[in-house]
Amino acid sequence: MSTQPLPLAGVTVVAVEQAVAAPFATRQLADLGARVVKIERPDGGDFARGYDTAARGLASHFVWCNRGKESVAVDLKDPRGLALVRRMVAGADVFVQNLAQGAAARLGLDAATLCAAHPWLIAVDVSGYGAEGPYARKRAYDMLVQCEAGLVSVTGTPERPVKSGIPAADIAAGMYAFSGVLAALVRRGTTGRGGPVEVSLLDSLAEWMGHPLHHGMHGGTAPARTGLAHAVIAPYDAYPTTDGLVLLSVQNDREWRRLAERVLGRPELADAPEFATNTARVAGRAATDAVVAAALAPLTAAEALARLDAAGIACARLNSVAELADHPQLTARDRWREVESPAGPLRALLPPIVFPDAPEPRMDRIPALGQDTDEVLAELGVPEAEVKELRSAGVIA
Repeated sequence: MSTQPLPLAGVTVVAVEQAVAAPFATRQLADLGARVVKIERPDGGDFARGYDTAARGLASHFVWCNRGKESVAVDLKDPRGLALVRRMVAGADVFVQNLAQGAAARLGLDAATLCAAHPWLIAVDVSGYGAEGPYARKRAYDMLVQCEAGLVSVTGTPERPVKSGIPAADIAAGMYAFSGVLAALVRRGTTGRGGPVEVSLLDSLAEWMGHPLHHGMHGGTAPARTGLAHAVIAPYDAYPTTDGLVLLSVQNDREWRRLAERVLGRPELADAPEFATNTARVAGRAATDAVVAAALAPLTAAEALARLDAAGIACARLNSVAELADHPQLTARDRWREVESPAGPLRALLPPIVFPDAPEPRMDRIPALGQDTDEVLAELGVPEAEVKELRSAGVIA
C-alpha cells in the first residue's frame, strides 16, 4: 500500500523540446509525477512525430518519449505566442529546451535569461556540443555525436565500425538532464533558488566513453573492436548452439576453472598455462573460443544455459526485439502497462525507477498535437474570445 506521493508530484515543467534528448528527460519527470507541458509548433509539432508510423500509425520515437505530457501548440515566432509561453514559464518550476543553438537566446528562452527573471526557476539548456567552442553551432544529431565521441570507433567488428543500435548520445544527454533537474530541485529546497543547468550530447557521451577513453589515454591504445566479444576478457562472446547463440562471460580465473570442469568437461584446461589466466586466454583468444564453441555446439540453447547457470557462469540468450517484448522476466515482474494514445492503447514498460512506498509511476496518455492548448490557456486566464482569435490567426492550434 502506498504511503508516499510520487516524488515529483506538484512540480510543473514547461518544455520547448523536440526529437529525443529533451523529451526523454522530461518523460522521466512526468513518470515520477511532474506535470509536463510540451510546447510544439502548430504546423506539425515536434518533428519526431513524423519519424515513422510503426506504432499503429504513430512514430515509435514519439510514443517512447512523450507519454504523460500535455501538448500545447504555439507559434513561438509570433510575439503573441511567445508571450503566452513566457507566462507559462513564469508559473513553472522547471523549463527545458533543446532548440538549435542560439534559437532559445533569440527568443529570450535561454536558461540565463529566464533564471535572471525568475530566481526560483530551474532552466535546462540541452545542446549538441555546448554553448561555446568551435563546434557550438554545428548540427548535432545522435549518429554524428556518436562518431565525434568515438563510440563508433570502438563498436562493431575488426573490419567495420558501426553506430549503436539505439540513440546513445540522445539517451545519455536526456538522463543527465533528468538527473540535473533532480539535483537542482534538491538545491532549491535548501537555498530557495533555482538556476541554469547545461547538458550537451558530446559531454554526456564522452563521459560514457570512460573505459575506452582511459584505456587509450593511459594504456597507449584504445580497445579494439571485437563484435560481441570483450576487448580485455576471454571467454566473453556469443557461441553457437543447435538452435541459436548463447553468450557467456568468465570474469576471473576461478570462474574459468568452473567452466572447464563443469561445462566444457575439460578439467585439465583449468591449470593449463595457455588458459589458466585471463591474460593468457586473451592472448590466445582463438584457442579459448574454439574450446568453448566445441563444447556448446552439440547442445540446444536451453541445455547450454542450464549448464552454465548450474556452474555459476554468467550467460544470456541473444534475444531479438520481439523476444524482449515477450521476455519472461518482464512478464513475471508485471512490468507492462497500457498507455492511451491517439491510436488507442499501446503497450509500454514501467520506468526503471521503483518507489515501493509510492503509487505506480504515471503512465498517462501520449498527447495529440495541441490536445491541451485550450485547457492550459484557460488556466492562464486567456479569455475565450482571445483564444479563438489566436487560433484563427494560426498562433495556436
